[in-house]
Amino acid sequence: MSIKISDSIKILYIAEIVGKTGIYALKKGISDLKEQKKVDFVIAGADGATGGNGLGRNHAAYIHKLGVQVLTAGECCFYKKDLVENLGKTPFVLRPENLNPEAPGSGSRIFKAGDRKVAVVVLLGQSGFERLHGNNPFSALPVVLERLHQETPYVIIDFHAQATAEKRTLFAAAAGRCSAVIGSHTRVQTADERVLPGGTAVITDAGRTGSIDSVGGNDRASRIQEYLTGISEWTKDSWGKPELQGVLIEINGDGTARSIERIRHPVPEAPASRTPTSLEEEI
Repeated sequence: MSIKISDSIKILYIAEIVGKTGIYALKKGISDLKEQKKVDFVIAGADGATGGNGLGRNHAAYIHKLGVQVLTAGECCFYKKDLVENLGKTPFVLRPENLNPEAPGSGSRIFKAGDRKVAVVVLLGQSGFERLHGNNPFSALPVVLERLHQETPYVIIDFHAQATAEKRTLFAAAAGRCSAVIGSHTRVQTADERVLPGGTAVITDAGRTGSIDSVGGNDRASRIQEYLTGISEWTKDSWGKPELQGVLIEINGDGTARSIERIRHPVPEAPASRTPTSLEEEI
């Protein structure tokens, strides 16, 4: 079947899901968003879905069941052993592409979106990560694009990186060569979404899905304590002001981006009668 430039597809990228509050916000907001925006395909950043730090197997399956076709993970991709041991059985979860070939799982894959094929890639930045180091993403970029473009014009890159300069430079390197490059990891939504000349949609960071009344989705007091003591505590969720964030990208039939729209979708807070423990049991 030939695809015309007027035959567009709408892809929703849900910004990094942080902890159980993030999964709660996803559960409460995804159906409304998909219906309102006429979404064809959903990708979600899930690097902090389990305890704000990594992705567990059960959470991966639950998020997928809620209607997310692809889950992406960054430097925390191997933090949860139960997922690492089952990456071969969870093809909807992607770790960074620019890791050594011996690493488990896959960093890019082509998925069905109705009668279309959508390729999703995760690349990891090189600045600021201590526990996982990726190979040069700029060297990996042309190799993976050449391979994926043989099957589909729709190619979305999740660039999980810390430094704004590195993200902006990859945007320039990818301009006109893929449908979109979506920045992730910092969990703060930026206001610089745009379509570059050549038809590549970009944003420095899509934000986070979870508590907005927090520090990066985590309990404020625990994060303050980390800066005072140097001891990390990522397992305390904040439940205040849950919100689903991300971007909606409309892509023409030839793979060029038509538009990119920032998404901020607040969801109702949990009733005061409900405790975080009882909400966690639902999830």
